[in-house]
Amino acid sequence: MKTGSEKLQGRYKQFNEADGPVFKIVDDPRLTRFGRFLAHTGLDELPQLINVLRGDMSLVGPRPLPLYEARKLAKSERVRELVKPGITSRWVVQGSHRLKFNEWMKLDEDYVKNASFLTDLTILAKTVLIMLKQTARQTFNLLNFQNFS
Repeated sequence: MKTGSEKLQGRYKQFNEADGPVFKIVDDPRLTRFGRFLAHTGLDELPQLINVLRGDMSLVGPRPLPLYEARKLAKSERVRELVKPGITSRWVVQGSHRLKFNEWMKLDEDYVKNASFLTDLTILAKTVLIMLKQTARQTFNLLNFQNFS
């Protein structure tokens, strides 16, 4: 993210692609070029492994929300807070930004109620495949862009 990106969020509010109390822009203009590459490949999440090792997060679980967004959740949506937040989730592997907010919350609720080791392995495997695909696509785009500029 560019310096001061949190303060710029208000400027880009009209571009918010998410419904509900969250702020999501797939091609967020507050991202640097390298930051966009990291975000679109999922590599920006790797530092979260430190939080997993500390026990603050899990590999799989509901994606954490910024506190100001989490405070806006309805009581029924807070079921996601019964488990540790995860680096990846059903939301990630089933469409992330393309999903409506209520679909996201339903996926989190379903995960909390039906979590299992096999479910986690499946989500992790799908996440790795998505990351590999996106890394290849972003690398190709980056190399292609540099060849023509």
